Amino acid sequence: MRTGGIVLCGGRSSRMGRPKAWLPFDGELLLPRVVRILRAVVDPVVVVAATNQDLPSLPPGVEIVRDAEDGRGPLQGLVAGLAALEGQADAVYVSACDAPFLNSRFVRRMVDLLGDFDACVPEIAGYRHPLAAVYRVGVREAALALLATSQGRAISLLEKVRPRAVGPAEVEDIDPGFRSLQNLNTPEEYEAALRDLDHPTSPEEDCE
Repeated sequence: MRTGGIVLCGGRSSRMGRPKAWLPFDGELLLPRVVRILRAVVDPVVVVAATNQDLPSLPPGVEIVRDAEDGRGPLQGLVAGLAALEGQADAVYVSACDAPFLNSRFVRRMVDLLGDFDACVPEIAGYRHPLAAVYRVGVREAALALLATSQGRAISLLEKVRPRAVGPAEVEDIDPGFRSLQNLNTPEEYEAALRDLDHPTSPEEDCE
């Protein structure tokens, strides 16, 4: 199975108060960091940005696509990324750009667990994480249908396809604490993540 990656970074970062893609983290900027981690496992990787969004430099071969319209939510970004990868991948791992502790082994495990399903989504403590999940490229049609009804939430797509829920026991051995699912939405969360760099939960919990 050919597996690509999509990184969504077109959000407004209103709670953070500054563009998340440009946040410094452990010697690199957040968007290039997530792209680097994904490319260790999947290829090609597409970055989906807002129409006029300024982005940090990215490695050669990383395609940048733009939302057709700003403010329509992550589902529109997913559609744009899937369209860009059509013919190049059978499935994609989708990540937000604000996942500083994304673990490449977590990505690989999620891909391996997809099986015959349309999507493979972590479900931890009763909460599903649609922006840390694997989707077959064919879900684009269902996503387009949802967009036509003005729905922009990625989690809505899980009600229209056949998802596989991934429970804690299936990933905790390679990602203790499920830090791949951690997002940075506020300055306080960003500062806490920077402090966590000095106190990893496991020596194996690096991104490589």
